[in-house]
Amino acid sequence: MIDTPTITDSHCHLDFPDFDGQLDEIISRATEAGVTRMVTICTRLRNEPTVRAIAEAHAPVFYAAGTHPMSAADEPLATVDELIALSQHPKFVGIGETGLDYHYTADSAEVQKQSLRIHIEAAQRTGLPLIIHARAADDDMARILAEEYRNAPYSCVMHCFSSSAELANAALNLGFYLSMSGIAAFPKSQDLRDIFASAPVDRILVETDAPYLAPPPYRGKRNEPAYTAHTARKGAEVFGLDYADFATQTQANFDRLFTKAATYKAAA
Repeated sequence: MIDTPTITDSHCHLDFPDFDGQLDEIISRATEAGVTRMVTICTRLRNEPTVRAIAEAHAPVFYAAGTHPMSAADEPLATVDELIALSQHPKFVGIGETGLDYHYTADSAEVQKQSLRIHIEAAQRTGLPLIIHARAADDDMARILAEEYRNAPYSCVMHCFSSSAELANAALNLGFYLSMSGIAAFPKSQDLRDIFASAPVDRILVETDAPYLAPPPYRGKRNEPAYTAHTARKGAEVFGLDYADFATQTQANFDRLFTKAATYKAAA
């Protein structure tokens, strides 16, 4: 029997209704595909108890929480203290997702910026990585990330990265990570693959953003953590590596960034 290389889905949304009543099967399929860890992301803090319960109930699942930028105007503004308190949970491994999205929600830009800075401070104070969503806001995003980094260093992943080479370079220059989603495997995404190819391979993660953005051959269908393997195989091609070597590299990258997940020990 050939061992399947292990990888981590660094960003998914297992609390979304797309997965209702199916989590045991979803996680089992992921494990069979070599996806032995998943980070499920809470995008509205009022849903944190539900997301936490998923992580508590399933050994391979960790979680993070924050206010998604597209919800920033509709949700109570998070506080640094609130995020720090949540971070005390042993399976809470990141701050976010947070960020800026001017594609659909440019009218809430100012509150998005305020929310982003709150999340950055929580990342600075907890030492947990920041999880960033960026769309159509490259200049403001690069500026705020750099300004806040000068105030106090922090770690960060640009989740589902599909922005410009300029933003990629700005993030990489701060020591941040870029995460490949199914978008990087789409046939028309060569420009994005070129951006990834020019990045250091020790700064790359893989993810699904499930239930969204399923990679080929499942494009247009519901995404799930098992499909991380398809994106990772495309990533191996991008970097000219064997799949097993790329899997090993992305695992090391994840462990370096998400140190709390890497060192987690389940209670006896």
